[in-house]
Amino acid sequence: MTKSYRQGQILKLIRGSNISTQEDLAQALKAVGVDATQVTLSRDIREIGLVKTPEGYRALSARERPEDFASLASEFLRDVRLAQNQIVLRTAPGHASSVAVALDNADWPEVVGTLAGDDTVLVICPDAAVAVTVRARLLDMLG
Repeated sequence: MTKSYRQGQILKLIRGSNISTQEDLAQALKAVGVDATQVTLSRDIREIGLVKTPEGYRALSARERPEDFASLASEFLRDVRLAQNQIVLRTAPGHASSVAVALDNADWPEVVGTLAGDDTVLVICPDAAVAVTVRARLLDMLG
């Protein structure tokens, strides 16, 4: 089984039913003969560009995808808070996943990784000093 096959099955499943969690997705994939770990599913969700909505995961159309992180952040980012080496981003409801994916794709070297919920993104930096710099950069985007 290839990555493109697995990702195709994911798209087929989310278009055909309401899948709200990675666990639900893993079970649905298993039912069609595709085994995938949580780490693999997280990567696939990010690469495919899925967003989590109240109705479950869905793929963004090309028209819905912003050109870059800055444009997406200016539209959906609501608050930026510092917590040691981590930054908590608050977004409009349902947009945390797309903000996190855009930040991941922006390849900011000072960002180790992101975790997203419905309206909250956790941005992890290597240390507190770097987090202060990233926070300032993010606040500039808010205007």
